[in-house]
Amino acid sequence: MILKTICLAFALSFALTAQGEETAADDQAAPKARLPLEELRIFAEAFDRISKAYVEEVDDKTLLENAIRGLLDQLDPHSAFLDADGFEDLRESTTGNYGGLGIEIGTEAGVIKVVSPIDDTPAAKAGILSGDLIIEIGGQSIRSIGVNEAVAIMRGEPGSTVTLSLVREGEPNPIAVTLTREVINIASVRQRLLEPHFGYVRVAQFQADTGTEVRDAIDALSSITPLHGLVIDLRNNPGGVLQAAVALSDLFIKEGIIVYTEGRLENAAATFRATDSVVIDGVPIIVLVNEGSASASEIVAGALQDHQRALVMGTRTFGKGSVQTILQLTSDKAIKLTTALYFTPNGRSIQAEGIIPDLWVDRSTVTKTKSNPFRLQERDLPGHLNAPNSDTEQPESAQAQAEVVGNDYQLNQALTILKGLHILAEAP
Repeated sequence: MILKTICLAFALSFALTAQGEETAADDQAAPKARLPLEELRIFAEAFDRISKAYVEEVDDKTLLENAIRGLLDQLDPHSAFLDADGFEDLRESTTGNYGGLGIEIGTEAGVIKVVSPIDDTPAAKAGILSGDLIIEIGGQSIRSIGVNEAVAIMRGEPGSTVTLSLVREGEPNPIAVTLTREVINIASVRQRLLEPHFGYVRVAQFQADTGTEVRDAIDALSSITPLHGLVIDLRNNPGGVLQAAVALSDLFIKEGIIVYTEGRLENAAATFRATDSVVIDGVPIIVLVNEGSASASEIVAGALQDHQRALVMGTRTFGKGSVQTILQLTSDKAIKLTTALYFTPNGRSIQAEGIIPDLWVDRSTVTKTKSNPFRLQERDLPGHLNAPNSDTEQPESAQAQAEVVGNDYQLNQALTILKGLHILAEAP
């Protein structure tokens, strides 16, 4: 009864404050909504009864924290209450160095959904795919332990193992995967030449310096050979720092809006514009995306697509077009709250829609057909003439590059189109 009285006292205090603010406001201003006193009274009553009648004793602090979690869990999949452990996990993950499996996750219908596995982590090496649903961890159902505890279990001491049970579209039975935890060091950017004059930049996650790292990667490729085309690979990139996505887009867009946000708070509305810091001008670009490309990845793909600076290739992206703000409550607790939505330069909302590629190319496995060993060529004929200055052997490096591209159908298609665009640009 004491607890109920305290809760009602707080409710009355808030209501009187709101009413006082409303009275002091300009008479012509729209009246502010009063707090729902009846619902607050019901909450206090329910809290009091749970505290007294639940089969096991639960301390009031735990009940109140659970109430806050419930408030946020019912809003959207990305809003959450961060207790001391959750807040520390967030700090670790933003540094790009922690012990775990390397999975970017969300929630769906009470289970964990894989947004994307992170490159070169246990999850990626084990073949976990974007869209997989994690239903059990270590033999425990996600529904019985809750999402927060499940995330805590997936993290742990490097070298220890954990078994996940996955549900995958198209597979009739759950898939069991045993993973060994590792220290997750996320390399944001990698680059290489696919073939002479055609560069490849892989962005695994958007960290604070990703824009600068991409610029350096392109400079490194350009120092080897003039670039005739560039692939920016954002597949299975779960996003990250907004400013990094803006900085990357700014490398290829001369002017105009890159992305803007809208929200109820005054500081939630922001517009980010290009600063004419273009690193390569006129070089054809293809951006590779898939269902694991989320958030900051979608900002980049949408900006380059709307400005017609790149062709977006792959499959529809994840569709996370919301902005989360960390609101610290105490020194070790906070709430992660969705406060705004992203929009592309042309005003398209990314939220739950994603970016639809210009060229839809599904992930596929291509098997080469075996050549006919009995088919003759000119070189097989006795007494054939050799071409002057002939060199029919491919360099080993070129063969290795061709093999790498050949194992990735989407990347192979991107390279083929870049070659075509270059040929058309060079045609008289």
